[in-house]
Amino acid sequence: MDDVILRALAEDAPWGDLTSEAFVPKNAQASVALVARESGVLSGIEAFARTFELASAEREQHLRISDGTHIEARAADGDRFASGDVLATIKGNARTVLRAERVALNLVQRLSGIATLTAQYVAAAEAGATATGAKAPRIVDTRKTTPGLRRLEKAAVRHGGGHNHRFSLSDAVMAKDNHLAVLAARGITIGEAIRAARARLPHTATIEVEVDRLDQIAEVVAAGVETIMLDNFTLADLHAGVALVAGRALVEASGGITLDTVADVAATGVDLISVGALTHGVRSLDLGLDVGVFERPLST
Repeated sequence: MDDVILRALAEDAPWGDLTSEAFVPKNAQASVALVARESGVLSGIEAFARTFELASAEREQHLRISDGTHIEARAADGDRFASGDVLATIKGNARTVLRAERVALNLVQRLSGIATLTAQYVAAAEAGATATGAKAPRIVDTRKTTPGLRRLEKAAVRHGGGHNHRFSLSDAVMAKDNHLAVLAARGITIGEAIRAARARLPHTATIEVEVDRLDQIAEVVAAGVETIMLDNFTLADLHAGVALVAGRALVEASGGITLDTVADVAATGVDLISVGALTHGVRSLDLGLDVGVFERPLST
């Protein structure tokens, strides 16, 4: 997190904040509140607070004086909030506050947007499953994250009640359509590829395979994979796919699933629903920073 924040601070003010240095007295104090402009689920409050801490430490190191910036979080990651709620307050040197505010706000707005959208998907999936007596599936994210922000964005999914899929290509074996196309061009069947991969992998590794047709399922199940992804299946084919797998592997639904369709997908009995939109199609939540009256300097 520190690496992300320090890079962002350097990007935003590579040679200092010219406006604050020109207009704001160096010892002026400010009081700022993070206020919700709409309801949602909080994520990124730690990153928000840490941004001000790092900006304060940067100033202290540069000037060799105590900055005195104090951050108070009034809500935690995963908390629900309403419009008008004060989520955090910051008091301290005005230049430090103004130096960090945009980076801090950008992070907490985006991450809270992800948590809020995830919570909406989770609620819709639970409602769809309950309506048919099916077990509620897990809502999981994908690798469609902002470069450099994956750890924070995947944490935001968890704060919204969702779950994480693999973190990176190094984490798990997942054969997708492009992998299978390469194998097919070499005359290798899905079953042969799975058995060969299993022989090379440690016993602790699991295998997930993506299929896009019902007639592929039997061969994949017979090869002994742990998870089968049904990609861009119709609702009827999802029902049929779940029946074909018959509990011998986890079934994941994927491909263009929206808030309008996730309840129907959940009702098919799948175990997992992966949604790339949680991180790549999200709207940053509307949170604002209200700056209080500048106080007299604590010292000269």
